[in-house]
Amino acid sequence: MGIRHEAREWALQFLFQSEFNRAESIDEGFKLFWQQQDEDLPVPVPTEKDPAAPVGSAARENRMRAKARMFAEELARGVIAHHSEIDPLISRHAENWEIDRMGTVDRNAMRIAIYEMLYRNDIPPVVSINEAVELAKAFSSIESGKFVNGILDRIRKGIDRPARDPNAPPPPAPPPAGPAEQI
Repeated sequence: MGIRHEAREWALQFLFQSEFNRAESIDEGFKLFWQQQDEDLPVPVPTEKDPAAPVGSAARENRMRAKARMFAEELARGVIAHHSEIDPLISRHAENWEIDRMGTVDRNAMRIAIYEMLYRNDIPPVVSINEAVELAKAFSSIESGKFVNGILDRIRKGIDRPARDPNAPPPPAPPPAGPAEQI
């Protein structure tokens, strides 16, 4: 699994969790979220054949995990910071669906993809859509993948940027959201 895919899974899980268990602040929410993730991590075990290999492998794994965590936080913070712009887009393009009646996974997978399409010019929109569809299928249902794809494709058509190519360097990280800005 790639670093960014894993990060998107974490961002989805964080946003999902945030809808049901609100922390005092986004920073506190991430602190609790990462503590839970750390508890679920397997501990690398050295082998008799090459006791040094797992340590180096573990260090590499830790660096990759740190990058994934940074990207997950960028995504979740970006979604939260731009929530008031993202949700109306979903509502406008979801025919006969109220956003509050959508599945929580589907809604948050779309929020991540829309944030990327609007504010992360370093990520091609088709990549964002594909990742959201995969997240919906993995954490919701196969039918959710089709639902998410349909809405995101309609939104993508209204965005003025190439569908398959990044067109600019990444934007600066969004400011941390305060307690009132949480989903």
